[in-house]
Amino acid sequence: MKSAGRKIKKQRRPKKRRRFSEGYFYTVPAVLYMLALIGFPAIYNWKISFENMTIKTYNAGTTKFVGLKNYIDLFHDSAFWNAFWNTFEYTIICLVIQFSIGLLLAILFSKKFPMAGKLRGLLVVSWLIPATVTALMFKFMLSSDGIVNFLLIKAGIVDSGIGWLIDPKYAMKGLILANSWVGIPFNMLLLSTGLSNIPEDIYESAQIDGANPIQRFFFITIPLIKSSILAVLVLGFVYTFKVFDLVYTMTNGGPVNSTEVLSTYAYYNSFKLYEFGKGAAVANVLFVILFLVGLIYLRLIGKEE
Repeated sequence: MKSAGRKIKKQRRPKKRRRFSEGYFYTVPAVLYMLALIGFPAIYNWKISFENMTIKTYNAGTTKFVGLKNYIDLFHDSAFWNAFWNTFEYTIICLVIQFSIGLLLAILFSKKFPMAGKLRGLLVVSWLIPATVTALMFKFMLSSDGIVNFLLIKAGIVDSGIGWLIDPKYAMKGLILANSWVGIPFNMLLLSTGLSNIPEDIYESAQIDGANPIQRFFFITIPLIKSSILAVLVLGFVYTFKVFDLVYTMTNGGPVNSTEVLSTYAYYNSFKLYEFGKGAAVANVLFVILFLVGLIYLRLIGKEE
């Protein structure tokens, strides 16, 4: 019996090893792809952020290591801090709008009523449209003779058209409006998934015990979808904080740098001023902020589990 058991174990081991090696076979292409398209550019970006790489030094072959000079110059640059605070303002306001409206829509579509599925599918269309197309669409809508100004004038709210994208007072508001239109369906979908996992029995029991709708919302709904809320807020922060295409297409950081964000500022330094070292430093600041947000999210999720 013992010899038979040993034979069975010996037969199992090669199968396990074979499966293990097959796993490597399937994952290696994906790992190589990630290293080539993400790993190498990221490492190279960190490298040039510590060099005085410009178009002149690159062509002349005189690029050299300068340590933290690019970062020190960056932190003394008022344009950088303008882009930094613009990015946070844009991100926080967008998150508040997207999350609050997305949550309300998720609760609405969790109810059963005619055309609920079709209406929810229609709302998702705005999220599926490419960002550049959305930016161009809102650029036309927010122009001086666009439909937004037309409706505001017809409603008697304003006497003349507002320069949404050419006035520094309104340009950021125009970007926030466009990004919120894209982000609300994304928030709605993720929060709807969390709401669908809450058993109806809990609400029925709470209702029998005398809990009103507000109490059920704050003491049942919110705690039970806490993990979904964290995921929505973190993903929303990451997607909004690193925005580039929407801002670049609609305002290109203007007017008068009123909508300049970190991503467009990095692009401006790298591909307009050709100060590659400084542009890489801006991109790395953006990366570090998002990396820290990811770590905070993992820590919060770990505590939840």
